[in-house]
Amino acid sequence: MDMMLIVPLYAIMLAIFLALDLAWLGGVARGFYTRHLDRFFSDKVKWPAAFVFYAIFVAGLLVFAVDPALDRASLARAAVFGSLYGLCTYATYDLTNLATLKEWPLAIVVVDMVWGVSLSGTVAAAGYIAATRLL
Repeated sequence: MDMMLIVPLYAIMLAIFLALDLAWLGGVARGFYTRHLDRFFSDKVKWPAAFVFYAIFVAGLLVFAVDPALDRASLARAAVFGSLYGLCTYATYDLTNLATLKEWPLAIVVVDMVWGVSLSGTVAAAGYIAATRLL
């Protein structure tokens, strides 16, 4: 993939990911997460750590889902690979917490993993569409 495409495509995907995830965490599912995880929450969000996560995660989507889909000219491939990337990454977090933390709620594991799959597949598909428009 050409560097002239990577930078704007990455920025587009990052903006979409942030918008969707912040809407989910701050609005749609806020009560759900608060009800199940309130005892784990810090008083303040550590934004530098959150931004590093977002930056790395979106780079992974670009490398492991969008770029291979562009090689095959396949929107479906972007969505499937993005969804699988989301499954693997969110499962790593959620299942590790379930395995190692006392009283980590199973409901969080299920909902968070479904969200990770949905969000990642959507952002990868949007990234593919954006890339085909930028080419």
